[in-house]
Amino acid sequence: MPAKMWFENIALLDLTIKGLIVGMVASAPMGPVGVLCVQRTLNKGRIYGLVTGLGAAISDIIYALITGFGMSFIVEFIEQPRTMYILQLVGSIILFGFGYYTFRSHPQLRPPSHNRGTLMHNFVTSFLVTLSNPLIILLFLALFARFTFVVPEHPWHQSLGFIAIFLGAMLWWGSLTYIIDKVRISFELNRIYIINRIIGAVVMVVSVLGLLSTLLGLTLY
Repeated sequence: MPAKMWFENIALLDLTIKGLIVGMVASAPMGPVGVLCVQRTLNKGRIYGLVTGLGAAISDIIYALITGFGMSFIVEFIEQPRTMYILQLVGSIILFGFGYYTFRSHPQLRPPSHNRGTLMHNFVTSFLVTLSNPLIILLFLALFARFTFVVPEHPWHQSLGFIAIFLGAMLWWGSLTYIIDKVRISFELNRIYIINRIIGAVVMVVSVLGLLSTLLGLTLY
């Protein structure tokens, strides 16, 4: 295999893995949509929870595209070593704050509703709830800077990276609804709190490792 093709294949695999991680990290915290997904899975069935996750994932990918295309317009600026250094430091700090907030959050389940609604209604409400939070752009900015995700000189690779973000998000929602559906009889509210603490702790550890790697000039990913 030619060296150039080998390098491109490795770069594509790297971007795909990063996309999956970004998608899962952006979706995992049990915020309003996460709680809504759990609520609907418990009260209506897994398909309703999965559709809720799909609405959130599509909304997230819209914000990811906005963030990615916005960064691509200033790629010459952000590719400068000092600018990238600062962006990665800031990205790590934002990720730590995001992880800390997730670690400390304690969401509440609402009383069950007897109106299941249509799958489309469940999809649209989840999509709109997620879309109503433009602050998700800050999270994507942090993730894209931390993982050096934007590569506008390779549009096909970048497109597959965004697809990987969507697949990462759906991997999370699919796994969450599967687990909730299996333990629905014994599911307790404090499990959401535990999930958030685990996710928050992992994100904080990753952000600290990223911060240290930037300060020391090392490469972790």
